[in-house]
Amino acid sequence: MIERYGYPDMRELWTDRRKYETWLSIEVLACEAWAASGRIPSDALSQIRERAGFDVERVLEIEETVNHDVIAFLTAVAEKVGDASKYIHLGMTSSDVVDTAFAYLMRQAADGLITDINSLIDALREQAVRHKHTPMIGRTHGMQAEPTTFGLKLLLYLSELERDRERLIRARDGVSVGKISGAVGTYANVPPEIEAYVCGKMGLAPARVSSQILQRDRHAEYMAQIAIVGCSLEKLATEIRSLQRTEIGEAAEPFARGQKGSSAMPHKRNPVLCERIAGLARVLRGNAMAAMEDVALWHERDISHSSVERIIVPDSTILLDYMLRKTTWIVRNLEVRPDRMAENIEFTRGLIFSGEVLLALVGAGMLREQAYEIVQRAAMKAWAERMDFRKLIEEEPHVSAMIPHEALEVCFDYTRALSRVDEVFARFGL
Repeated sequence: MIERYGYPDMRELWTDRRKYETWLSIEVLACEAWAASGRIPSDALSQIRERAGFDVERVLEIEETVNHDVIAFLTAVAEKVGDASKYIHLGMTSSDVVDTAFAYLMRQAADGLITDINSLIDALREQAVRHKHTPMIGRTHGMQAEPTTFGLKLLLYLSELERDRERLIRARDGVSVGKISGAVGTYANVPPEIEAYVCGKMGLAPARVSSQILQRDRHAEYMAQIAIVGCSLEKLATEIRSLQRTEIGEAAEPFARGQKGSSAMPHKRNPVLCERIAGLARVLRGNAMAAMEDVALWHERDISHSSVERIIVPDSTILLDYMLRKTTWIVRNLEVRPDRMAENIEFTRGLIFSGEVLLALVGAGMLREQAYEIVQRAAMKAWAERMDFRKLIEEEPHVSAMIPHEALEVCFDYTRALSRVDEVFARFGL
């Protein structure tokens, strides 16, 4: 499991050293399995266990000559092991090592990302509970609609992140398979027992069937789910950006002491972190598309996928790790402005209660079409002439004839619209 915020971190997971360490673990485990079957002498296994190692610089130096990463690695290891090195990589092909190690590292990365998602969910939960009954205006099409609460808005993102977590868990399990099945997956020179032993020790399941490689639909799903998490972060970041707009001003990302917003305009507080997250989500989606291009390969394998995934998988996991941690920090330190939310509820002079008036008229026996025409006429006049909607409604003779003053007053009480918020939170145990 990756240690969060310590050593190693997500970047360290994808270093050459960590890759070669994983390759070496697989090679030694395969030797152990061969020794158990009697193919490798016990003294040779002891020599391999004691001496097996590598120098990253030496591996890269050899690769400059042989132009083959696994051969360079094996040569560097052989220099340290000596005569017993002849038993290393017995019956195996390069992809047995590379793909199994890659699956292991992808699983490790997913575990780290799931930990990150849990931290963000915790932050959203804390803020949602804190603002469970903080009233604000809901908006549809960018226009004021009806009252909601800021806590309910955050609960929506919490729920989506929970789904993201479940999807990422499934994708992690999908890539958590290894293969030690030889050049075209037939086990011609290595029995399935070797594969079962190695995969078991690595925490992976043996692939039910493989060619020379593990199939890249698994990797495509993994990358797609990473991209979807990015979409959720972009969605949250976009909402914060919108709420921070000068005309709305209901919430804002943190602004540190000494931070500057603009070289020309000292008053600016730009949502640069949320904009960064929104932009980086596009990179994740592009990488997911590249992973899908890797699915279709020639026959039992070609190598066109390799150069792509060596870039996109490390980059996407490192990037999402950063985005999740940054978003968590933003949510925990979010500047929430209930006073501005209250001001915006009153901004339309009561227009946001038009739906309540409509329902009251229908409930009193008026045809919906007639009621809609009356309420809309008053609403449009209020918009055009910047008048008080409630006053205009009270002056409508059809309204005053059908709705008592006390009942009409209830229509303009925003707390009535929020009476079910506790029930929604209860679904989350909150």
